[in-house]
Amino acid sequence: MPIAAPAPADIAEALARRVIGQDDAVREMSIALSKKLAGLMVGNILMIGSSGTGKTTLMRAVEKYLEADPELALRSAVIRIHANVLGDEAEAGRPGGAVLRRLLERAREQLGPGAAPEAYLERAAHGLVFVDEVDKIRAHVGDQTNVRGIRAQEALLTLIENEAVPLELPRWLGGETVTVDSSGLLFVCAGAFEGLYDAVFDRVTIGDDKGALQPVTVVEGGQVVERLIFHLRDWLRNEDLFDYGMSPQFLSRFDAVVLLADLGEEELARIFMETPESGFHQTRAFFESRGVKLAISPNAIEAIARAAARQPRLGARALREVFRRVVRDFEFAPEQQATGGVFLIDRHHVDAAVGGR
Repeated sequence: MPIAAPAPADIAEALARRVIGQDDAVREMSIALSKKLAGLMVGNILMIGSSGTGKTTLMRAVEKYLEADPELALRSAVIRIHANVLGDEAEAGRPGGAVLRRLLERAREQLGPGAAPEAYLERAAHGLVFVDEVDKIRAHVGDQTNVRGIRAQEALLTLIENEAVPLELPRWLGGETVTVDSSGLLFVCAGAFEGLYDAVFDRVTIGDDKGALQPVTVVEGGQVVERLIFHLRDWLRNEDLFDYGMSPQFLSRFDAVVLLADLGEEELARIFMETPESGFHQTRAFFESRGVKLAISPNAIEAIARAAARQPRLGARALREVFRRVVRDFEFAPEQQATGGVFLIDRHHVDAAVGGR
C-alpha cells in the first residue's frame, strides 16, 4: 500500500523557488519524486540542457527539499555522482559499486552508526541517484570509439535493470560480498549534450530531412523578414541520441526525456534576484558583514541579464561572470564605496564593466 507523500504540485512549488524557467523539468521531477516518496515504482529521467540551464540546480533543489523535512529525508538516500566514475568502476570490474557504496555512506549519515546492517542496505537499495554529465559517457566521440563511455553505460544498465548486483561491503559494514536488489533505485541522469543541437538543426535544414523546418514571417524593427525558428524539443528523435553515442538499450531505461529550455533575459533576471545561490545575494551578504547595505537598481538588473544572455552557452553561469566584473572593484573595501551605509549598483556601473550594448 502506498505511503502518504506530498502531491506533485506541492513539490513543484518548492522546487520552483530555486529552479526558474524550467517548468517542464520541475513538473516531471515532482511527479517522479512524489511516486518515489510514496514507495511506488517510478521511471528514470534523462535531462538534456545546455550548460547553466539548471540541471544541477534542480538536483540540489531536490536535496534541499528532502533535507528540510526530516520525515521525507529518511525515506530515501540521495547522492550525486559524475558519469565518468561509473566507467572507472566498470574498468576495475566493479560495475555499480561506486553508486551503491555512496548510497550506503549516505544511509549511514541518515541512520547513524548504530543501525542494523539490513537497515543501511534497505535504505541504499531505494535511493535516488543523480548522475551528472551523462553525455560524457557516449559510446563514440566523432569516429573514435569511447571504451570508457561504453563501459559506463553498461554499468548504469547493470544497476537499472538488475535485481541481483554483487557488492563488496565497506569495512564498517563487515566487508563481505552481498547481493543487492537495485530495482528500487531512481536514476536522474543529466547532460549538456554539446553538439546535439547543431546536429539536429543540420538534419532538418541541410540533411536527411532538409526542408522540414520552414521559415516563418516575423516583423522586426518595423520590417517583415523571414526567420528559421528552431527548438530542439520539437525535432529531437531517439535516433539523434543513438547517433550521438547513447545506446538504444541505455535510452530504453528512461521513461522521460526532458529538454531544458534556454534561458532568456527575463529568466536570467529572476535567477539573479530570486535564487539563494545568486552571486548578488552572496555579495550582499559579504557587504553586510562589512556593515554596508548593497542595493541594485532595476536598470542595472536588466543590463546584467542582457549581458549574460549574450552568452547563451553559459546560461545562468554567465550571470556570475558578468556580475563579478561589475562588483569586483568594490568588494576590496565596501565601506569606502558606501554613502550613508548604502552602496547602490546602477546602470552606469554595469556599462562601465561590460559595455552598454
